[in-house]
Amino acid sequence: MLKDNKKDYLIESFLDSLYIEKGLSKNTVQSYRNDITSLTDWSIKSVDTSLKKLKRSHIEKYISYLFACGLKSSSINRKISTIKSFYTFLLKKKLISVSPVVDMTTVKQEKYLPTSMSELEVECLIKSPNLDSSIGRRDRAMIEMLYATGMRVSELVNLKITDLDTNRLVIKVMGKGSKERLIPYGEVASDYLSMYLKERNNTTAKEIFLSNRGTRITRGAFWSRIKYYLTKENLKQSISPHTLRHAFATHLLNRGADLRSVQILLGHSDLSTTQIYTHIAKQRLGEILKKHHPRG
Repeated sequence: MLKDNKKDYLIESFLDSLYIEKGLSKNTVQSYRNDITSLTDWSIKSVDTSLKKLKRSHIEKYISYLFACGLKSSSINRKISTIKSFYTFLLKKKLISVSPVVDMTTVKQEKYLPTSMSELEVECLIKSPNLDSSIGRRDRAMIEMLYATGMRVSELVNLKITDLDTNRLVIKVMGKGSKERLIPYGEVASDYLSMYLKERNNTTAKEIFLSNRGTRITRGAFWSRIKYYLTKENLKQSISPHTLRHAFATHLLNRGADLRSVQILLGHSDLSTTQIYTHIAKQRLGEILKKHHPRG
């Protein structure tokens, strides 16, 4: 079995460059780590060689292996992107002379629309938490803020008291790549947030949303709460906290918001990323037409 003592060092150096130089989030860097680890494990088991010595033919066999494992083309394209970034890093460090994936193209990707929710489904989920309990009041505030702002779940759980401007009803969000953006939120979300904040004023914690132990609530814990409410209200189990972000964008577009404004609110660097929500909105309008038009 091959042993490459520099393997771990190379990977860690690559990941450090993503975090420090490119400013990628910890979650994104972890995805890169998983992708490189997958390639490393395969290379040792299948061709018994180090990442530095992999050839184009090896990478192509690895891609075929991923397809055989049943991975979606979107996941495979992400891995190809990670591999390209890794070998570009090795080139810059002059650890290799030629990248084996320099002109490798991504695979054809199936088109899909992210899961969204109707306004009625959102309303049902939002009203599910029991406001007679402190946990219920926290959950209601979190769900209200998630839908009111369209922020990512990771952004929500990392919000700090200092990010909040209750006078202007604006919140500062730290997005991907450590990019800050200001998002306004409505009075309804403000009311439930204020209700919750009155209960947590006796703590010195910096984060807004806390667990029962008084520490920052995790994404996993919040996801568990959402699953509980989905079951309670008999809603689709395919719904996730991130679905509220999709619903936020879709419902804005359905009600006449312009694409550029939605892009800014979501924190998308590329408008094409936001454009997928126009397809969801059109699909939704088509469903409404079929359901309510006399000739539908």
